[in-house]
Amino acid sequence: MGWLDGHNDFERSMPTRATAPTLDRIRAICQVLGDPERAFPVVHLTGTNGKGSVARMLSALFMANGLSVGTYTSPNLARVNERLARDEEPIADEELVEVLGVLEMVEPMVPGRATRFELLTAAAFWWFADVAVDVAVVEVGLGGRWDATNVVEPAVVAVTNVSYDHVEILGPTLADIAVEKAGIIKPGCRLVMGETTPELREVFLSAAATAGVLESWVRGEEFDCPANHLAVGGRMLDLTTPGGSYEGVYLPLHGAHQGDNAAVALASAEAFFGFALSQGVVEQAFASVEVPGRLEVVGHDPLIVLDGAHNVAGAEALVRALVAELPVEKETIAVVGMLEGRDPSAMLQVLATAGIRTVVACTAPSPRALPADRIAEAARAAGLVALCGDTVAEALYVARARVPAGGRLVVTGSLYVVADARAVLVDAGSDR
Repeated sequence: MGWLDGHNDFERSMPTRATAPTLDRIRAICQVLGDPERAFPVVHLTGTNGKGSVARMLSALFMANGLSVGTYTSPNLARVNERLARDEEPIADEELVEVLGVLEMVEPMVPGRATRFELLTAAAFWWFADVAVDVAVVEVGLGGRWDATNVVEPAVVAVTNVSYDHVEILGPTLADIAVEKAGIIKPGCRLVMGETTPELREVFLSAAATAGVLESWVRGEEFDCPANHLAVGGRMLDLTTPGGSYEGVYLPLHGAHQGDNAAVALASAEAFFGFALSQGVVEQAFASVEVPGRLEVVGHDPLIVLDGAHNVAGAEALVRALVAELPVEKETIAVVGMLEGRDPSAMLQVLATAGIRTVVACTAPSPRALPADRIAEAARAAGLVALCGDTVAEALYVARARVPAGGRLVVTGSLYVVADARAVLVDAGSDR
């Protein structure tokens, strides 16, 4: 692992437009490995929010249909192994060491020095080919066009949505971001598009027409989630696809937005198979889905909610769920840590609409972290009470001492923060 961590990590030090990677190195690595990314069919996922949830739902749908599934996602919560999974089980330590050993031998054979993400992407492809998965669900790391995952030739391309994020690389406009994400659309694939804003939808449909896709399915037209109701511990959904309708499907996840994610996942599975799935298979698959760190309840008195919302759109989805699904009678306190490039003022103004009046700011465990005092300053400017903790653990200690019984503690702003909080709260045996 020391060898891997010695490579440039753009998750810890965001590239600029001038230094953003090309696909040359990952292509060269894959070529030396024998092009493992071509050994299995791929569903390629992009979008601003929801990719991780869709990846888990889609993997569950494939498994319920009897397929062996490789899933490649990022970032991880606790261990890097989580990024590479077969049938939802992370790669074992010894297997990861073996795969990285192969890449260490291969790297001198290619020009330039690979990034950490490129190596992990190649590791996923090599491992999926080695264990002979039937299908791989591959999540884009950043954008799409220049992302290391974009060496695959997908059977299906799925787009969750487009909103403002990483504008220093992908922006500045939503149309610019959409163009970058549309860069994964390839000839002969099927496009499943969750974004419905007309001008953004046109970006993808135009790219699909130029590439020569087999079909394009758009949410609200070919597929949808026409009913999305609150249920105990999650949502009760009605879903439609070109192949049929599925009524009363239980999804054990909080947040109405997960209904949209479920529609994208189900349509993507149907586009892959070329036929409708049975009601029983869909119910079985969705009932099994877990997405740690996304509106995850890890305590009940006080209510403790972890959510990796890291942009305004994510914060808005969090607020809707807190108000509609996870209400409390007493005070809500938020532990918030964020990365550079985010807008703390905009995020905190959104969080305030959920009744949050006190923020305990912390410095995320990342070299790209916004200092806690900057987040606290933005909180005070938004009219909130602001306290600071140097670390996530310290911020949790401060917040838990202040949140009353019958109140609510929300941890958000970055998956890095959520990961540290989850380690403290879950490992400490918090009431789940």
